[in-house]
Amino acid sequence: MIELTITPPGQPLSGKVEPPGSKSITNRVLLLAGLAKGTSRLTGALKSDDTLYMAEALRAMGVTVTEPDATSFVVESSGILTAPEKPLFLGNAGTATRFLTAAVASVNGTVVVDGDEHMRKRPIKPLVDALTALGIEAEAETGCPPVTVKGNGRGFTRDSVTIDGNLSSQYVSALLMAAPCGAQPLDIILAGEDIGAKGYIDLTVAAMEAFGAKVERVSNAIWRVYPTRYKATDFHIEPDASAATYLWGAELLTGGKIDIGTPAEAFTQPDAKAHAVMAQFPNLPAEIDGSQMQDAIPTIAVLAAYNNTPVRFVGIANLRVKECDRIRALSLGLNQIRDGLAHEEGDDLIVHADPALAGQAVHASIDTFHDHRIAMSFALAGLKTGGIAIQNPACVGKTYPGYWKALASLGVTYQEVEKPV
Repeated sequence: MIELTITPPGQPLSGKVEPPGSKSITNRVLLLAGLAKGTSRLTGALKSDDTLYMAEALRAMGVTVTEPDATSFVVESSGILTAPEKPLFLGNAGTATRFLTAAVASVNGTVVVDGDEHMRKRPIKPLVDALTALGIEAEAETGCPPVTVKGNGRGFTRDSVTIDGNLSSQYVSALLMAAPCGAQPLDIILAGEDIGAKGYIDLTVAAMEAFGAKVERVSNAIWRVYPTRYKATDFHIEPDASAATYLWGAELLTGGKIDIGTPAEAFTQPDAKAHAVMAQFPNLPAEIDGSQMQDAIPTIAVLAAYNNTPVRFVGIANLRVKECDRIRALSLGLNQIRDGLAHEEGDDLIVHADPALAGQAVHASIDTFHDHRIAMSFALAGLKTGGIAIQNPACVGKTYPGYWKALASLGVTYQEVEKPV
């Protein structure tokens, strides 16, 4: 096992670091370009494990995807996906897995959507149930991948479907993006109006409309999608707001000035809402609702360890079904730094702030559970407290392959050592 131990810089971090392109937007527009007839040029894209799995899956279904440079994809498609010769393997890419599970309903043939051991623990049953209600033969024996979908070659043929999006907004986004390839208008109805991360639905609709789809917001719980199919287009992808939170956190913790090239207010991604909350450090609110900025919560939770007063995180139940149980991982990691620094109450996380941790040295080996966001957020603790070791640091490659180099460019030093398992 590899561990990476960070040396606190002892000075403000200053410089310029541009985050990679948005994972959420990249995987959305890659799929939409694959469903669009013609050639689409996607610039500012993220090249990471998650997006490369999506690109490879599209290639397996007859789409030509080339990569002219480090931040671009060129996608050439007939607008029709064909059945792949073997199961689509998507690692632990939740967006790619959920989005493709719905999209392959229009394939004429059987498609198996699968992932690694971690993805095989992530629920997908609500989406499978919705596909079944739409007349698509779909099965996931365990309620998690692998999913077998028998596409009908025509897409959705019914006029409405109800989906429980409380567990993940990605189920709703998956149906939305697949719907324009159907035979008639489709009403996508939420089972209740409660859904985490509604901002990501807005992100999905905006991307769809850029590729020529027509989506009507009938109510807070109903979207009507018309069978327009998609038109190829050129699309520029903004930087990743979730990645930006680590740089905002590094700036705040060290009192530095890091130019990320994009002002916080220019982001359209929901996680950018974290900037206004984080800016209140070291006097963060006593309660923070993470429902609309879920991927930013690990960053803010580590920041809260150095806050002047305790912080309770609410609205974060969905974090239990991410790449790992992030609520548990955060609690365990914080308690590695100092026993009693955090605890769980139901699906809430309480961080008992201890600003005196700054300047101390501890022996804390952080189990990342192979989760990129746990690794990147706990690296921030290493900027203030000595002895923070990050297990499996390479897991950041899922969304931010250059993360450790970015920190090094700001003057952060670290040491990687191999530990016996």
